[in-house]
Amino acid sequence: MIILQWTRSILFSAQATIMLPVIGLLYAPWAMVSKRGAYAGCHAYAGWVIWTAGWMVNMRCEIRGTPPTGEALVAAKHQSFLDILMIYHSLPLAKFIMKNQLRWAPVLGQYARKMEMVFVDRGKRGAAIAKMAKEVEAGRRDPGQIVIYPQGTRSAPGTKMPYKVGTAVLYEQLGQPCVPVATNAGVFWPRRGLFRRPGVVVVEYLEPVQPGADRATFLAQIEKQIEEASDRLLEETGVAHLYGQD
Repeated sequence: MIILQWTRSILFSAQATIMLPVIGLLYAPWAMVSKRGAYAGCHAYAGWVIWTAGWMVNMRCEIRGTPPTGEALVAAKHQSFLDILMIYHSLPLAKFIMKNQLRWAPVLGQYARKMEMVFVDRGKRGAAIAKMAKEVEAGRRDPGQIVIYPQGTRSAPGTKMPYKVGTAVLYEQLGQPCVPVATNAGVFWPRRGLFRRPGVVVVEYLEPVQPGADRATFLAQIEKQIEEASDRLLEETGVAHLYGQD
């Protein structure tokens, strides 16, 4: 069975990689003239990967809770490329905070620029936060959901990393509810390697944090919500012991 799953995983990964430029080119004429076309192309790719994951590697994707449909800050746990796709597919108008290197990535970079995603240089903390806040403010003419990863990068299931102040800066600036998001995606689609574990991948939208909290209280609250929920989702997988969880 493990050999069969490895074979399926390799085929799945290959087609997901191939379909990125294919779908990108199919939607390119629309995306070149309309931001709506760029969003549609990205939603199509995310939907394709989620659909093929179900029947190719028996990896079913499940959204829990209530994704925001109006203006909101979404603070998400980040474990895998898959949680990006699931969050994007579940939101009507997501605008991600992305690392600057992705600006020039083939296909992805062109679409991200068209949708006016916010690019930041993680190596310059103070300047990065100021630039992020400025670009987010400039983009508020298009109401939607600002998606940020409070820990700044992917983290393996069961690991703890600090929550950075940039999320609190945006929370104060926007004056919008912040919706924390938990996941167990890293168990099934890890940061490295081609093996895809069968099971139920969950992205869970948690209780929103309303505007008005101070920075320290806000960061402590979203960290508690996200980490406790992500640990619970890890327990659900039945393989928590592989990640040092009893």
